[in-house]
Amino acid sequence: MEQQAIEKKVLNVLRDVAPNIDPDEIDSDTNFKDQFDFNSIDHLNLVLGIGKEFGFEIPETDYPKLSCLSGCVSYLARQEIAAA
Repeated sequence: MEQQAIEKKVLNVLRDVAPNIDPDEIDSDTNFKDQFDFNSIDHLNLVLGIGKEFGFEIPETDYPKLSCLSGCVSYLARQEIAAA
């Protein structure tokens, strides 16, 4: 899957978790916590939603890798390569 397609799916999950976020205003390298005042429950819901959307369970040790949009895309792209 191309990185653009991965990003689109992540943004869909992000909108489910925080519907008032404007995807056009996201800085892909800035932590969600800093941009949107995410708390730990918001982050957990995002990680679980991403796992569900992409069809695999994300280990708790990898949660910090999913703290910003670019981190999510990089992590998910690596997971796809590893699964191939």
